[in-house]
Amino acid sequence: MIRTGDEYRESIRDGREIWIDGEKVDDVTTHPMFKPVVDARAKIYDMAHDQAHKDVMTYQDDQGETQAIANKLPKTQQDWWDKRKSAEEVQKAVRGVVTRVGDETIGEMWSLFDGQDILNEVDPRFSDNIRRHINRTITADTFHISANTDPKGDRSKPPQEQDPDMLLHVVKETDNGIVVRGAKYETAAAYANQAFTKPTIANWGNDTLSDYAVGFVVDLSSPGLKFISRNGFAGKAPAEDYPLSNRVDEVESLVVFDNVEIPWEDVLFYQHTKAAAFIRQTLHRYSALPFVQRTLHMADLMIGSALWNVKQTGLENNPAVQEKLAQLASYREGINAHLSAAILNAHESPGGLLMPNQSLLMTGRVFALNNLPQMMHVARELCGGQICITPDKATFDNPEAGQWLDKFYSINENWVADDRRKLLAFARDLLNSDYAGHRLTFQLFAQSPPYAQAAAVYRNFDWEGPLDLVKDAAELSDKVNGGR
Repeated sequence: MIRTGDEYRESIRDGREIWIDGEKVDDVTTHPMFKPVVDARAKIYDMAHDQAHKDVMTYQDDQGETQAIANKLPKTQQDWWDKRKSAEEVQKAVRGVVTRVGDETIGEMWSLFDGQDILNEVDPRFSDNIRRHINRTITADTFHISANTDPKGDRSKPPQEQDPDMLLHVVKETDNGIVVRGAKYETAAAYANQAFTKPTIANWGNDTLSDYAVGFVVDLSSPGLKFISRNGFAGKAPAEDYPLSNRVDEVESLVVFDNVEIPWEDVLFYQHTKAAAFIRQTLHRYSALPFVQRTLHMADLMIGSALWNVKQTGLENNPAVQEKLAQLASYREGINAHLSAAILNAHESPGGLLMPNQSLLMTGRVFALNNLPQMMHVARELCGGQICITPDKATFDNPEAGQWLDKFYSINENWVADDRRKLLAFARDLLNSDYAGHRLTFQLFAQSPPYAQAAAVYRNFDWEGPLDLVKDAAELSDKVNGGR
């Protein structure tokens, strides 16, 4: 069934313990720092019912039921094109970039779906669990997120030599399941339904079995969970001056697992370090595509903000300005080319899904994120210094000061002061605000740090091709094969 926005809101009014800004939250759906992003996620649910969007957002399954395209198992190239179109529709509808809404994190479950043979080595029940959970996510339309990052503690020491809770671990087994302690940083946890929880650093030791090598789906209404959230940007300044901060700020939380019981049917792997290592290496084989697509949308927002600014001031025909715009366009199309090529060169995965070409996808991610800071600065240059010095709307509205701002911010009869102010406020929030800085740093957290992204490229690139090419061109003997 496809849920409505109100059904989603009701599903997270479950008495969970949330703290933000030094206070305990009574209702996450109405709290001023959470409400805008909860409303954005609710809007995505409602789009599935809206005549203007439902054909892009949904599909009919084999039983004739309407389901969300975002959760559909990808088995054809068309499935991926449909997912890209659906994700783009969402970004346009919320008028900003929202990263953690489910379509990018359900892919992590598909990676484990590909590893069912490994799960069967541990316990065939775990393979059954992953298939059941993927099916439930499709049919119940849950808001599914990812739980990866632990507080970590002293990373020069194994967890057994410090406070063991620094990495999430199993403290005991019960008839019903396992009991876990520790904590995870999670985007959207305070307002999502469930999270795929797993380790991201492999310092559980060299043993075949480890209580730290555990993965499961946690119901985020479970007893014992505490959500300690960072201070949000929404409501700190007027929406007229900071439209993105007040519309699409996604709040992260430190989710504390205080002896939380996970039922056996929700455990996806346990103790087996081989399974944990597999998921660490393959975690983003699907989720990287929708995540990098977010950066593509960010590029479009930067291009639009910069181009409108130079059009306002009559500089779009200046060759130096065109060169900067071409840099942004090349960046944008470079991302688009990697995403499209990854789909066009996709191949069947071990689990029978259609997996994007991993070398093209992972190099696309490196290209998109490594160049993002530079491209943001190019966009700043094109927008000009006014994005950091323009007064707020309240001053524009002041009868005395406003008359001067109206004079100096009006360019011609087509570009009046209020439109100029709106554009500069949007560009400032996109490129220069606390929110903009947070979003840039967030890239180091959301899809692993640069060294891990480079490692993914290294694992997936075809090194044999260049080796064979040079071996033939240099007329090397067959003896060199022994050195590979």
